[in-house]
Amino acid sequence: MPLTKGHQYNRGMTPRLTIAVLCACTLGCGPGAPPASQGSVAQASDGRVRALADAFLEGFFDRNPDQATVYGVPGRHHDKLPDNSLAALTAWQTKEDAWLREASQIDPATIGAAPLKATYAIVRETLEGSIATRACRNELWTVSQMVNGWQIQDAYLVTIQPVGTDLDRQEALARWRALPKYVDTEIANLREGVRLGYTAPKRNVGIVIDQMQSLIATPVKESPFDSPAVRDTMPAFANEFDALVKDQINPAFARYRDFLRKEYLPAARDAIAISANPHGDACYAAAVRFHSSLPMAAKDVHALGLQQIDRLTAEMKTIAERSFHTSDIPKLLQQLRTDPKYRFKGRQDLIAYSQAALARAKAATPKWFGLLPKADVVIQPYPTFREKSGPNEYNPPAEDGSRPGIFFISAYQAEKKSRSGPESVAFHETVPGHHLQGAIALERKEIHPIGRYIGNSGYLEGWGLYAERLADEMGLYSSDLDRLGMLSEQAWRASRLVVDPGMHALGWTRQQAIDYMLAHTTASPDDAAAEVDRYIIWPGQATAYMIGMLEIRKMRDEAEKAMGPTFEIKAFHDRILEDGAVPLTFLHQKISKWVKRD
Repeated sequence: MPLTKGHQYNRGMTPRLTIAVLCACTLGCGPGAPPASQGSVAQASDGRVRALADAFLEGFFDRNPDQATVYGVPGRHHDKLPDNSLAALTAWQTKEDAWLREASQIDPATIGAAPLKATYAIVRETLEGSIATRACRNELWTVSQMVNGWQIQDAYLVTIQPVGTDLDRQEALARWRALPKYVDTEIANLREGVRLGYTAPKRNVGIVIDQMQSLIATPVKESPFDSPAVRDTMPAFANEFDALVKDQINPAFARYRDFLRKEYLPAARDAIAISANPHGDACYAAAVRFHSSLPMAAKDVHALGLQQIDRLTAEMKTIAERSFHTSDIPKLLQQLRTDPKYRFKGRQDLIAYSQAALARAKAATPKWFGLLPKADVVIQPYPTFREKSGPNEYNPPAEDGSRPGIFFISAYQAEKKSRSGPESVAFHETVPGHHLQGAIALERKEIHPIGRYIGNSGYLEGWGLYAERLADEMGLYSSDLDRLGMLSEQAWRASRLVVDPGMHALGWTRQQAIDYMLAHTTASPDDAAAEVDRYIIWPGQATAYMIGMLEIRKMRDEAEKAMGPTFEIKAFHDRILEDGAVPLTFLHQKISKWVKRD
């Protein structure tokens, strides 16, 4: 996932709404049922949890109507964008505070049905994490080239806007007629941020200006924002939508571009660290907790990253000596980046390589998982305006079955990319990674719906990174070149633990971060630079991957040790996946109880 990545919980805060799922169970069933003497207390607590989850989810979709489209939620309309005004945000925060007060009055020990314990954990962690990130004031300064940027979110949303019926056409026009107002509100919010001292770094602003210019210069029929007109069969609708893009949407993009170029860029900060914004240190701590679901100090995140880099370098050395006849890891990584024999011939070569890896993974999963998704996943290159700055990105299938999962692959200048990494990336983003987990979540109809849509990156991205390692156990990698690529991808995520807090809390420069990543991975200089620019504009998010993976791996190691020959990998994976993206602390407690019970 970099995102992961077309999900969001709250625009301007995080674009990665983690899909979650809850195992269904009625009161009185299974080992989670309370004794009869406690039944009335458990029944009351269970009812309060359900009511809280119902209220939160309804409020979530009211605030984020675009997410009903992203997930293809049945029975929802597709005619609105979120209200990005500061007044609407204040109203939402008032609701969050009330929900958290309600959650705080429920003793989780009195919840009877085991799945509702997971529901409670998801709701409470979501509220606490979101409230903590208010210190960041992301709504006042997020000018991002990544999926936490509105232009990235909406450029995907418009391509999945339902069309084909009279109601669909009416809702498409209603939603996208609102985009110019949304853009103008973004401008107003950024002006308020400048007034209060919250700004984005200049370099990121420049990247977004280039993205907007690319969108504006794209012919209407080729623009992602004209997708509804291209996909519909009604000429009158197509003409009306074409005119909307030409006469209202593109001019709004031009206003945003001109504002950024003429007014905002001169006021933007030179410093890359979030600590340069008011309350920046508190923001960074809150961001790490929000994304990972684990509270960790910046210095501890940094130290963990250094430790993991040492471990991964030793693993790389074993493969390097065995298959490449060298123990000089930096030199070998440089060779894998630059030697033409280790590079792709072009875009189609890279895409086909990844598609072949996905096909092998699909065939192997039944031996390793009891829970399997029905929804398919496809691999596609990025649209033109995003390909220069887009990392690899997974977007979920529609819950109603109308759309598969989509892995947007970074194929820009593929002839400069090493062949060592794409298999690992494909496994992370599709199967057995994000798509396997996310599609299972959407398809488990027995659960409270909140479990399908709300969660945290520590679980989701931790699972994706765990899946890269698991793929080696499953025999999916083609060669030691690809295994070395997997270790490089793992080192990439470990490097994030080093450079993300390094830049935001410990005084590192952008170039220092790029150089560190080049020294420990097979990433090209362009990819390393693009990733570092991602960390700069999205503090804390990238740390969730390795933090989450290490927690999941720890759970598995403990289970294998405790259960011995009775440990069964399918059962373990199903226990990890059945409740969706729960907080990592809750997941650890759950697995520990499962081990003791079995």
